Amino acid sequence: MPIFEFLCDHCGETFEELVRSADAIDGLTCPTCKSESIRKKISLFASRKAGGVALGSGAFSTQTSAGSSCKTST
Repeated sequence: MPIFEFLCDHCGETFEELVRSADAIDGLTCPTCKSESIRKKISLFASRKAGGVALGSGAFSTQTSAGSSCKTST
């Protein structure tokens, strides 16, 4: 069940809501003013960082360790 971020067009409040399906968005109201005039925001996703470099599944690092068998030509 994804958590979506919404923006209320009436009061400008930004809030998050756990939504079970796309149809569950219908009928949501702003928790501050109870307005039904809300829209889903385009949200950024979280990622893990390792050594200052964001890594996700299938990601790789271009840095080699001192004991690496990989050689680069210069």
